Amino acid sequence: MAKPLKVVLAQPRGFCAGVTRAIDIVEKALDRYGPPIYVRHEIVHNKRVIEKLKTKGVVFVEDLDEIPEGAVTIFSAHGVSEAVERIAAERGLPVIDATCPLVLKVHKEGQNYATRGAAVVLIGHAGHPEVEGTQGRVPGGVHLVTKAVDVAKLNIPPDCPVAYVTQTTLSIDDTREVIEALTNRFPHIIGPDVKDICYATQNRQTAVRELAKIADLILVIGSKNSSNSNRLREIGAEAGHASVMIDGAADLDPAWLDTIDVLGITAGASAPDELIDEVLAKLKTIRPIEVEVLSGVIENVSFKMPVDFPPRPATRASVPAH
Repeated sequence: MAKPLKVVLAQPRGFCAGVTRAIDIVEKALDRYGPPIYVRHEIVHNKRVIEKLKTKGVVFVEDLDEIPEGAVTIFSAHGVSEAVERIAAERGLPVIDATCPLVLKVHKEGQNYATRGAAVVLIGHAGHPEVEGTQGRVPGGVHLVTKAVDVAKLNIPPDCPVAYVTQTTLSIDDTREVIEALTNRFPHIIGPDVKDICYATQNRQTAVRELAKIADLILVIGSKNSSNSNRLREIGAEAGHASVMIDGAADLDPAWLDTIDVLGITAGASAPDELIDEVLAKLKTIRPIEVEVLSGVIENVSFKMPVDFPPRPATRASVPAH
């Protein structure tokens, strides 16, 4: 009989409170209005979640002009710019905002800094929907930096007050070098308190670092367009271990298990528990497994749902053909 494979699950892993809230908003909208419901951008970055919602009549679009007149519209957890919000209002679209409360907090911080006359630096990745939303929320715009080397290129007058905010899918560890470079160049720079950094991002990255101390191979369950999932895989690799990101059980290669004794598993903040369960079920068909959960932070954070949903539209758009 084959030697049992020790499988260690990271703690925490999978859904964060912002993702849970966003998906719950879509489900509640479906119950209240019926399909179709239109969502600008993917509600969260996970293939399984998106496909499941599509089967229920959710239509994902990138531009508001793809949404029929009067159709119920949801803004994704990543947030949107003021321009997008304004266009939706001009078109009279009934909107439900599923932006993560922690992203909204970044918007407010950036706005407050700008109102006080500071040049606002945003630490984040160009093209990410959260970054695009934040860029369009701060009066006068932001200066975007991704790496410490970008700081020297900033065109900010030496006598101008400076403040910074960060993309929520970056952790304290991800931003440390950039913040140090900003502080060296702008000694009086101000920014959010450490406790304002997204708890979920930091907790999951800390858990992967602990996992890397004992695992021969780390599997990160998450979709390719998930920023936080990609970062979890990178952290495993940086620790000197083989680290692979998979969408789910179908991507699991039995050959990966041939020469290892301990397999670590985690999941990005937008990956549902069912994907982890399916991977464990697939592993059992390859080798006997012994599962344990790594000690770590037990998250009990939850975010309130929006108090008011818009009135039911007088006319309903038809469900698009697939």
